[in-house]
Amino acid sequence: MATVGEIMSRDLLTVEPGAAIADVVRQMHEREVGAVLVLTGKQLAGIFTERDVLHAAATGKLEGATVGDLMSRHPETVDVSDSTSHAAAMMIHGGFRHLPVEEGGRLAGIVSIRDLMRHVLDDEIPRGA
Repeated sequence: MATVGEIMSRDLLTVEPGAAIADVVRQMHEREVGAVLVLTGKQLAGIFTERDVLHAAATGKLEGATVGDLMSRHPETVDVSDSTSHAAAMMIHGGFRHLPVEEGGRLAGIVSIRDLMRHVLDDEIPRGA
């Protein structure tokens, strides 16, 4: 069974809680990522996702907000040694699509539901391609 460390991304987009929403959303768009890890120093403080952007837009909370205002605080994490099935179960039961990954208590990467699906499907060619 594969581990999270084998499929996670180490190319992280990180910001501080005081970052302006517009700047962060622009960075997410440029990097084509759905989540940003929010750090205070080297410590994981939260995760800011495309869902947070949609929720804030729908409720009128974007104006003047920072990432720290809208992020999910103290997100659940997995370890690099955890199995991919464990990460998938956490995502399904928690209702989220991105998990920060730690190694020895330090931030090491991020794994997405897309990463897990690529692994499960083993890069099969889609029908109709």
